[in-house]
Amino acid sequence: MAAPIRIIDQRVLDVLKKHPLSSSREIHERMDTEVSYATVKRVIQNLLDAALIVAIGKGKATRYRVSSSYHLLFPIDTSVYFEKEIDERKIQVQFNSDLLRSTLPTAILFTEQELDFLEKLQRKFLTNIVALSPTGFQKEFERLAIDLSWKSSQIEGNTYSLLETERLLKEKETAIGKTREEATMLLNHKEALDFILANPDYIQPLTIAGIEDIHSILMKELEVDRNIRNRRVGISGTNYQPLDNAFQIKEALQDMCDLINQKTNVFEKALLGLVLISYIQPFIDGNKRTARIISNALLMFHKHCPLSFRTVDSLHYKKAMLVFYEQNNISPFKQIFLEQYEFAVKTYF
Repeated sequence: MAAPIRIIDQRVLDVLKKHPLSSSREIHERMDTEVSYATVKRVIQNLLDAALIVAIGKGKATRYRVSSSYHLLFPIDTSVYFEKEIDERKIQVQFNSDLLRSTLPTAILFTEQELDFLEKLQRKFLTNIVALSPTGFQKEFERLAIDLSWKSSQIEGNTYSLLETERLLKEKETAIGKTREEATMLLNHKEALDFILANPDYIQPLTIAGIEDIHSILMKELEVDRNIRNRRVGISGTNYQPLDNAFQIKEALQDMCDLINQKTNVFEKALLGLVLISYIQPFIDGNKRTARIISNALLMFHKHCPLSFRTVDSLHYKKAMLVFYEQNNISPFKQIFLEQYEFAVKTYF
């Protein structure tokens, strides 16, 4: 699992920012505190494992520099980050096309330790579903679908409780005092998940048309435009400004599809689907809902456990997404992904 950055780690990083291509001995000599050379070498290895720095050369000629993925992967404490108000934070205001075209294509999003953690869970999931009958699998998927429909809608402000959601999706019984739009949002989530289960290869390869179709299911009978937007949208809680015309948005979506399709690691595909659709904001509304369904569709096509996000705190989810919008840093959201994958494997199927 991801570990917070330590003071000693930060000092090594600070040295490399000022003096790129330093040797381990030079890093040690430039440290502003008394630490042993052996400790510095251990820190360097930890930073290499976390992909925050890269090594150039071999043996005694090895030099180190901060990686191109540093800003993408550097651990950020959201509680500290959001101590500053919206207008006080220094952020990437404009959409960063280099993120899709340069940074992410070569970035390794998960450390070896994190991948080992995820792959162990995946093996447990595969072992579990082998023992399930088709009826048993359908029952477990239904349970996960109810939880995801509830949580995904709750993140967007829906006030249905989990029990009310279950009653609605199983018995089509609406809750007293709730709006028609809230019920429709939940029913659409379930329909989108059922569609993915029945058509697992629908988003293979991932295309703009496939994303639009999923969005259309989610927005059915809601007063939301279904096409790629062609006007500016604002995002509450941030000064980040997404692209504002359909041509640029489609270009960014195509870059995203190409990126996800070329990635070989399923967990990277799913994580990128979650954050990038939300970052691009291709639709007037329903972007994060679409992202969660597309991410699960990518997992399910590759026979990986889907996520319900049931235990994620809605505010924590939104803060992690804002950090990605403002800093193009995926670390807080990656932590949510790791935690929710563990929860899903241990709870369902």
